[in-house]
This record gives sequence, C-alpha cells and structure tokens, in this order.
Amino acid sequence: MKKWVMAVSTLAIMAGLAGCSSNYVMATKDGNMILTQGKPKLDKDTGLISYQDEQGNKRQISGDHISQLIER
Repeated sequence: MKKWVMAVSTLAIMAGLAGCSSNYVMATKDGNMILTQGKPKLDKDTGLISYQDEQGNKRQISGDHISQLIER
C-alpha cells in the first residue's frame, strides 16, 4: 500500500513540475507558426533563436525571420 501511495505521489509531483514550463508560439514573417516546448532562447552573438519543437528536437532559426513570440 505504501509503494502505491508513493508512486501516485511521485507521478503527481512530476505532472505538476511539467506544467510549470510554458510553451510558446513563434510567428514567422512568412506566416508560419512554430510551436515550442519551453521558452526559446536568443543567442545575441549569432542572432539565432534556439528552441525545442513539439517532438522534442532541438532547432534554431534566425531571429530576423520571427515576427512575434506568444506564450500559450
């Protein structure tokens, strides 16, 4: 019984922590919408925006191509 309660508690805590990270939508100047996991990060030296797509792949896009960043 204690193992079951511990497992349920662990899952509840993990679900709560996963909900803390916000997802974003990046709108490109050519009209595409890019959905991200977590907040994209701008590299000021290169001008590239790094983000993780919905499938968990790490990607980069030029900051010049982004028109808007919206938290969802």
